[in-house]
Amino acid sequence: MATVEQLLAVLGRRGDAQASELATWLQVSRPTVTRLLAAAGDQLCRMGKGPATRYARTRPLPSLGTRLSLHRIDEAGAVHPDGELHLLAGGRHWLERVKGESELFEEQPPFAADMSPQGYAGRTFSLRYPELALSQRVADWTEDDCLVALALRGEDCVGDLILGDESLDRYLATPDTHSTPDDYPRLARASGQGHPGSSVGGEHPKFATRVKDRHVIVKFAGNDEGAAVSRWKDLLVTEHLALEAIRDAGHAAAPTRWLDAEGYRFLEVERFDRVGLRGRRGLLSLGAIDNAYLGVRGTWTQATLKLHEARFVSEEDARQSRWLDVFGQLIGNTDRHPGNLAFFTEGPKRFRLAPAYDMLPMMFAPVGTNLVEREYTPQPPNATTLDVWPDAARRALAYWERLTQEPALSAHFRERCAACAESLRAFIQTRRL
Repeated sequence: MATVEQLLAVLGRRGDAQASELATWLQVSRPTVTRLLAAAGDQLCRMGKGPATRYARTRPLPSLGTRLSLHRIDEAGAVHPDGELHLLAGGRHWLERVKGESELFEEQPPFAADMSPQGYAGRTFSLRYPELALSQRVADWTEDDCLVALALRGEDCVGDLILGDESLDRYLATPDTHSTPDDYPRLARASGQGHPGSSVGGEHPKFATRVKDRHVIVKFAGNDEGAAVSRWKDLLVTEHLALEAIRDAGHAAAPTRWLDAEGYRFLEVERFDRVGLRGRRGLLSLGAIDNAYLGVRGTWTQATLKLHEARFVSEEDARQSRWLDVFGQLIGNTDRHPGNLAFFTEGPKRFRLAPAYDMLPMMFAPVGTNLVEREYTPQPPNATTLDVWPDAARRALAYWERLTQEPALSAHFRERCAACAESLRAFIQTRRL
C-alpha cells in the first residue's frame, strides 16, 4: 500500500504532477491517490483546478509555514487580498491569485526580488531587526531569508504589495508622520545607523521619508571635505538636470529638487509608486520582469524589444525605453542596469513604462575616496536605435552644454562637461543624422 511519504518522495523527484500521473508512478488507483493527497495536507500544494490540476511538494519556513498571504494597497490606501504565495520544494513558488491568472515561478517571484532589502538601505536591515536572526550582509541571504524579511518586516517596500499578515499589521499601525527639509541632516546622520526606511535599492547614501503628501527618496552627499565628496555633490545636481532634460524631451521622469543644508547636499526624488498619504502603485523593475519571464539579460533596448514582442509592453513604451537607453549612453550613464528601468503593473504580464529615474553621468562617479577620470565615448546608432538616436543625441548635447553653465557645479567638473559636449558635438556632425 502506497504511503504519503512515498507520494512526497515521487513529487520531490518529479517536481509536480497530475493525479493520473501519480497513480501511474505509484501503481495505485485514482481513489487511493485522492486519499493520499488529502492526507498530505500542507505538505502539498494544489495548482489549478479541474482535470488539469497539478500537485507539488511544499517547503516550510520556520514560524511562517508553507504559504504567505499577499495583500495589495490601492491608490486610495485601501487593502485588498491579492492571493497566497505557496512555497514549493526546490525553491519554486505558486502564486494563487484571488483574481486573474495564477502563476508558477521556478525561482523567486518578480515582486519579491524588487521588494527585498538591497543596496545602501539593505546594509542596515539586519541591525534594525536583530530579532529576525538574518545575516548582516544581505548579499549572503538566501531567497527564503528574503521572504522572511518581507513577511515579517516588509510594510514599506517598493510597489503596492505587502507579503504576510505581520507586515500588513505593521503597515496598518504605521503612523502618518512626515518630515521637513530641516530634518534632512538628522535623517542623513541616522541613515547609516539603522534609521528605518524603505527597501528602495541602490548603493548611494539615501533615506526615505514623506514631506507633506509627497513620498520621497532623499539622496545625499556628506558634509566632510574631499574630492570624492565634492564630486558626489556635483552628481546629485546632474541627476536633477538629467531628469529635467528627459521631461523637456517629452518623456516622463521622477520630479526632483536639490538643496544644501549643514554642509550636506540633498536630492529629493519623488516616489511614483506612492500616491498621497497611504496610496500605492504596482511597480516592477525591468530586471525582475526579465528574470521571471524572458531571461534576456541584455540592454534596456534588447530587453524591452523582447517584452514588446511578447506583448508585455506597448510599442511606444519600447520606443521610449530605447530613447532612454541612447540618451543615457550619450550622457555617460554607465549604470543602466535592469534595476534602473521600471514599469507599472497593469495585470499579469502587462506593464507600462514608469518615469525615468537614476539618470546621471555615472562615468564620473568616484571609486571610494578616489576620482577616476574615465574616457567619454559616445556610441553610434544601430539598426534598433536609429529611429530615436538623432533626438536623443540632440538632447544629450543640450544637457552637456547646460552643465557647463551650472553655477552649482565645481569649476573642474564644468570643464569635464565642456569636453564631453565638444566630443559629442563633433561625433554628431560626423553622423549627419
